[in-house]
Amino acid sequence: MTRVLVASRNAKKLSELRRILHDAGVAGIEIVGLDDVPAYDEAPETGATFEENALAKAADGAAATGLACVADDSGLEVDALNGMPGVLSARWSGRHGDDAANNTLLLAQLADVPEERRGARFVSACALVVPGGAVTVVRGEWPGSIGRKPVGDGGFGYDPLFIPSGGDATAAQLSPAEKDAASHRGRALARLLPVLTALAEA
Repeated sequence: MTRVLVASRNAKKLSELRRILHDAGVAGIEIVGLDDVPAYDEAPETGATFEENALAKAADGAAATGLACVADDSGLEVDALNGMPGVLSARWSGRHGDDAANNTLLLAQLADVPEERRGARFVSACALVVPGGAVTVVRGEWPGSIGRKPVGDGGFGYDPLFIPSGGDATAAQLSPAEKDAASHRGRALARLLPVLTALAEA
């Protein structure tokens, strides 16, 4: 059994990767999170891109534990805001992880923006670093638009405002399975499957 560290304490991220591996028929990999390994110094996320932040987190985790390490950095890019909040998504309102404040600020910034210019996308960059081996960085995007008010009580972050292309429900109204199948992180993790499969078979 090959242990792979996911550089996160987010149970939803861990279970998402486990589901994707299971659904793809990949056996022989045990996914562990940061709470399952000895603590180490985690560098702050100071990269200018999602890819830089993901790679830094994965490299830190691999170096500290000796395990292959997967890390992701994700956020929301809004067309009318020139791609912001981007890497600042989690702290857009000034306080890290304050979803309600972030959503309120985003709605205020888009108050006068017409429907045709409310395009947005969720972006996830996932990095996999194997100690002494391969470095892989992939990107997944989930296109959509920003609604006028929060709708739905599922998910987290900007999910209640984000309406995926082709539908009229927000991400917060989707079931976990529906979200996994379409989401930015699901798309990025799916692109890591060939490398994870090779690890399992090594």
